[in-house]
Amino acid sequence: MHREAARGYRVQVMAPWQRDGESLVEVLTRDGYDAVLYRDQVALADDIDEHTGVIVLTQEALEHGVDAIQNALAKQPAWSDVPFVVLHSAQPGRDARPSPLPSAVLNLIELERPIGSTSLLSAVATAMRSRQKQFEIRDRMEELAASRRALADSEAELRRITDSLPVLIAFIDTDFRYRFANRAYREWFGIDPEDMLGKTVEEVFGTIHWNARREPIQRALAGEAGKSELAWQHPDGHRHQAEARYLPRHVADGLIDGVHLFATDITERKESLEALSQAAARLEQKVEERTAALRAEMQARTESDTALRQAQKMEAVGQLTGGIAHDFNNMLTSIIGALDIVSMRVNDELVAKVAGAATEAAGRAAALTQRLLAFSRRQSLDPTPVDVNALIQSMHMLLNQTLGERIDIHVDLAEPLDRAQVDISQLESAILNLCINARDAMPDGGKLRIATSYAASTPFLRKGTEANPGGYVVVEVADSGVGMEPAIKERVFEPFFTTKPIGQGTGLGLSMIYGFVQQSNGYIDLQSVPGSGTTISLYLPVAPAVDEPASIQKDKAAPKGAGQLVLVVEDDDQVRLLVSFLLEELGYAVVTARDADAAMAHIASNRIDLLISDVGLPGMNGRQLAETFREGHPSTPVLLMTGYAESAAVRSAFLGHNMSMIAKPFALEAFGKAVMDAFAGADNTQHVE
Repeated sequence: MHREAARGYRVQVMAPWQRDGESLVEVLTRDGYDAVLYRDQVALADDIDEHTGVIVLTQEALEHGVDAIQNALAKQPAWSDVPFVVLHSAQPGRDARPSPLPSAVLNLIELERPIGSTSLLSAVATAMRSRQKQFEIRDRMEELAASRRALADSEAELRRITDSLPVLIAFIDTDFRYRFANRAYREWFGIDPEDMLGKTVEEVFGTIHWNARREPIQRALAGEAGKSELAWQHPDGHRHQAEARYLPRHVADGLIDGVHLFATDITERKESLEALSQAAARLEQKVEERTAALRAEMQARTESDTALRQAQKMEAVGQLTGGIAHDFNNMLTSIIGALDIVSMRVNDELVAKVAGAATEAAGRAAALTQRLLAFSRRQSLDPTPVDVNALIQSMHMLLNQTLGERIDIHVDLAEPLDRAQVDISQLESAILNLCINARDAMPDGGKLRIATSYAASTPFLRKGTEANPGGYVVVEVADSGVGMEPAIKERVFEPFFTTKPIGQGTGLGLSMIYGFVQQSNGYIDLQSVPGSGTTISLYLPVAPAVDEPASIQKDKAAPKGAGQLVLVVEDDDQVRLLVSFLLEELGYAVVTARDADAAMAHIASNRIDLLISDVGLPGMNGRQLAETFREGHPSTPVLLMTGYAESAAVRSAFLGHNMSMIAKPFALEAFGKAVMDAFAGADNTQHVE
């Protein structure tokens, strides 16, 4: 067993005289030991460690001192007593008295040579068993120390638990002395629980209190659990009432060594029962009023259902109008552009007047399309400085009504808190959606926490990006619900991904919130543990201290080009024709393509100076085409055209470096300026009017 032990299995041999060392190692190895031969003390001392079982030395090994071994043994732990087997020499001409071993060597077997292999193996086996006993004793000591630490940790944990409970907890022994008392005694009576230990109930609270509590404690010591109510003057100055329970504690021999005391403050419950009793007396008078209120609620519910159906119908209409407005913008682009060209070339005053009237009508039509887009909720975000705390407070009643009575809502708002630069309606919708998701994650009820705070930076910055200079307003929504498995957590922001049954969720709620936060130059963090709830934090950029409107320079005449080659990608034939004509009028060379595939052929065969593309192309869209174009032309400017609202040019979050955008429909001079700005290498997203 000792030869196969995981610790202390090695026999370290040092016998420098002739072949004594090889002979000893051979005998030990043949008997199954892991024997190692050393030529000098330093090498042997360096190898003394937990794997050392026995050290076998001859007299010759000790003739030059034992300092190295002495130093190695001094570094061993206190429990370690490495056994030594020393073979004394009685050869003619040599001193038979061995040099002294280190003073630390207490476990020593001395043998006289010559010695047989049987005697040597017996001595080594005895020493090895002694070594293994050391390891067993060490293990028992470590287990005992670990048990003591575990017991201390358990007692500390029990103390933390009992101190955190809003319940009076104590243990009273058979002499009516306190042996344990939690922190609630300080909060209830203003008494330090440490001062109570070892004192009787009478010594702590006085004779009157003891006489009132003696009977239930004595019954509990006799084996009968009981309870009673007590009243006392709380340190806050009010009279409080409590319900106390007395439970006998039985030890192993069946005897009772004391009483557990648990007391709960029932002041609020008593007051509630009293209030309920008073309310019951007036209940009959309010029956008629309540009946009328129920009828009103039923009417309101009917109206709400009607409004819901109307909202669903309007949503469908909104989708239709959004598509119509987009196509209408394409047509208006052709109309306004053509009228601009006519106005430039006509010399007839009447024709110019008619063209001007048509241009004005087209402008009104463009305004109409923008209202249609707003109706269909396809307009871009409208970030403004928002007081997030005030917004959450204003939503409190709505959340209570929406989430129901089983959800305990707690609001923790940091004061003071900077304003966030964000779209207020989108933020309100995001908070509401997060709260509804939290409610669905707590089908049996639970706790919902809405908190705000300030963060100077965020751990979620993408590489190459910088934090918002003013920091971030953090909105945190945390629930105590079922939580998420890692596989679900990884996909939760994907569009159309949902864990709800068919018909109960679209899978767009969190993906819309994610897109809204990203578009607002913020960040979103999700932390969730199965069975322990979910916390979602929205990092919203703090609004600038001074929000000055950007000035927009309007040119009276379209700037001219100098023959640069422009690639125009547009799937609408009329718009493509008009844009090409406008560019040629402005002095540019033009090649055109209907879609991205055709555009790639031009890119491969020409040196393009400017790429102008519609965003909504069939197949690969304009933004994707721009990215592909950028791989081979990193410094060439890109101008994107969109048929959505004009404000999208400012609020769009998807433009890259040296990309700009112009909204359809556009006038000739605005288009010319956008082209010139693109050639000028504008780095930021531009809004062109």
